[in-house]
Amino acid sequence: MSSPVELRLATAGDVSDIAALSRDAIEQGLPWRWTAERVRRCLRDAATNVVVSRDAERLRGFGIMRYGDEDAHLLLFAVHPACRRHGVGSAVLDWLEAVARTAGVQRVLLECRRDNEAARHFYNAQGYHERVIVRRMYEGIEDGIRLEKWLRAGAG
Repeated sequence: MSSPVELRLATAGDVSDIAALSRDAIEQGLPWRWTAERVRRCLRDAATNVVVSRDAERLRGFGIMRYGDEDAHLLLFAVHPACRRHGVGSAVLDWLEAVARTAGVQRVLLECRRDNEAARHFYNAQGYHERVIVRRMYEGIEDGIRLEKWLRAGAG
């Protein structure tokens, strides 16, 4: 049995690690857009939460979600490769979704690369449904998929 995943809101000290994990685990092959400054802006945005899981050695995973009146948008989400399949991603996503439910949000929206089978499987297992394929979504290079999850019973 694995130990519980500890989560907390990100601080300025996490910004560089979040940006680096995004560059290495999400944005590979694309221009680096989620720089430290962009992550820092999310920390300052009252409508956005940035949550992290860390251990003594590294940033284990993180999620960045912006909340609106009806929809929340998972802007960025990653788990360090050495920490995958240990409940980190599920814990981060569950935490962000719980905040969305508390705020009265109806659904969560997100995107991922079409060729990222691991991410697509993970999101499907978390109750997300693929809605549409968007050709050349990422920098005109890679196709993407838009997904959604309805949080309220009877919604959607």
